[in-house]
Amino acid sequence: MSAFDPLSLPLSASAPGASRQVIAEILWNLLCPSLILHRQSHFDELYELYFRPNGYYQQQCRLFSHDKLFASVETHRQLLDVAQLIQQPLSRAEVLKLASKVLRPADQYQHDMSVNLAVRLMVMMKVGDVPHECIDRAQLEWKSGTLQEFVCGHFCKPRRRSHERLRLEKTFHALNLQRTTGVEIKWTDNLADHLQMVNDDKMVVIFRHASFLKAQINNPIYPRGFIDETLQTLALLFPQDDPTARKWFQKASRKAKTPLDRHIVKAGVLSAEARQFDNFQYWHDRLVVLKQVYDEARPVTIPQWWHDQRHPVEWYAIWTAVVVVALTVIFGLVQCVLSGLQVYIALKTMDKAS
Repeated sequence: MSAFDPLSLPLSASAPGASRQVIAEILWNLLCPSLILHRQSHFDELYELYFRPNGYYQQQCRLFSHDKLFASVETHRQLLDVAQLIQQPLSRAEVLKLASKVLRPADQYQHDMSVNLAVRLMVMMKVGDVPHECIDRAQLEWKSGTLQEFVCGHFCKPRRRSHERLRLEKTFHALNLQRTTGVEIKWTDNLADHLQMVNDDKMVVIFRHASFLKAQINNPIYPRGFIDETLQTLALLFPQDDPTARKWFQKASRKAKTPLDRHIVKAGVLSAEARQFDNFQYWHDRLVVLKQVYDEARPVTIPQWWHDQRHPVEWYAIWTAVVVVALTVIFGLVQCVLSGLQVYIALKTMDKAS
């Protein structure tokens, strides 16, 4: 009697714990000798967001498998077979042709959806249009060439925005962005949306799977240096050496509807030299927009005025004036009260004398 293969379970069933490392190693090509799984932390901790119940892997599998007429991939094993085809230097058309041999008989559309599912799990980018998926932005379409060419084509674009007169100060991080300008953070599973400003520039989208990024350091599907730079953007916005920012992140994690990856605040610390716009190639334009929003915003509430130390001289001048006015008002009130008491005592004395 042959041993049971947990990967033969349908996609609608959660991936068994014992097989999760196998799934990760195959999806992300970690079995390649040049790619080494970073084991600074235990596997369960490093990938808890990716494989947790109702996490990204399970959500995507159920999204594509809720109807057998939608995708032709049926089991975790078939999904991994498709992923291994995609990792080869094959065009999408070639992948589809070979995938039809490992998937159940189906039409072109169902095979297309199966390939899109594998791609989403491999690179964490929302590729392919899923009619029953709730998403506020248009999905990406991989139509031709290899997956590596598609990913590179999406992220490797020339800079269009100037960073003249802009600086990435040490005080420019997510905590100050929120409490001085009111810009909120929207966490996302879609790497393509990272650092995108939305909601009339009142919200910035942040990719929340830092542990996933750490596992992709040497993945050749991404452009050279792309993963390192993405982690640097997290180190910029969530500095590891700032205890106030870490405490704020922990508080935000407790309030979040879904758990946040604690590796977000373990992405490192950027030196003054590393915090230069010229060091950012892939995320340069989005960082420029974010910094412009930060610099141009003006505080409107008292807490925002208190935390806004972007211009120290103005900050000290304003709050010195506030203190002087407050003290003047207080001393004035005290003097009025004392004068009233003096009049009251004088009147009482006159009454007694008469």
